[in-house]
Amino acid sequence: MSKPGKLLAIDGLNIVRRVYEASPEPDSDLKAGIALRHAFSSFRNVLEVHAPTHVLAAFDYGGPNWRHELYPRYREGRAAMPSPLREALPEFHERLRKAGVQVVSLPGVEPDDVTATGVMRWLNEGRGEAIVATTDKDLHVLIAHGALVWDHFKNEWHDDAWVRARFGVAPELLHDLLSLMGDPTDGVPGVSKIGMKTAARLLNAYGSLGAVVAGAGILKTPLGERLRAEREILEISRRLVHLRTDLRLGVSWNMLAWEAH
Repeated sequence: MSKPGKLLAIDGLNIVRRVYEASPEPDSDLKAGIALRHAFSSFRNVLEVHAPTHVLAAFDYGGPNWRHELYPRYREGRAAMPSPLREALPEFHERLRKAGVQVVSLPGVEPDDVTATGVMRWLNEGRGEAIVATTDKDLHVLIAHGALVWDHFKNEWHDDAWVRARFGVAPELLHDLLSLMGDPTDGVPGVSKIGMKTAARLLNAYGSLGAVVAGAGILKTPLGERLRAEREILEISRRLVHLRTDLRLGVSWNMLAWEAH
């Protein structure tokens, strides 16, 4: 029987954007070049730390995706990627490929969907452990299925206990929580006047988003009234935070196999 593997799924743009935005200088080709050199070092570091057997680096393809079709205001408040950085990314992707890292970006979907598809396929096939290198809260739902999240910037593991301490719910309820409270950074509306604590309290009391709508949604209180009045926007929010796991990634496990260069 073959030895269990270790998949490292890297949220590529998460690392690149964090490194780029850490520099206070104005946008320029020079800033982009320096940031991508640091980002490449970050990739090397995360590969050395985890020594995976397989690597999937998910990047944004650019342009609108299926969430914009569902809700045109999705991410409307988020600043566009600075053009010097966007123009420098293809060369960065090529550098990663030369270092043996497979870059995957697909039109019409987000890197989170790519990551979720790869990680869930890996876990469902029983191939070994799965690590997601990201600071993105949406991807923490994968912890419910057996993955672990690694915060490269803080050098810390995020597991079931971390999610419960940070968000007040189990990882499997994280997307229900985000549906209720919304996510301003992504333009996910949620239900008005429901913050993280209220959303967590409701979910822990009722057990799921469906049960919250069925139970708390009949209460003759301002909260019950809002849940009833905003039922449609809550359903849109639920669909927006849902991660697709059914994509054709266009890569095989052999293509994702990693050997240190």
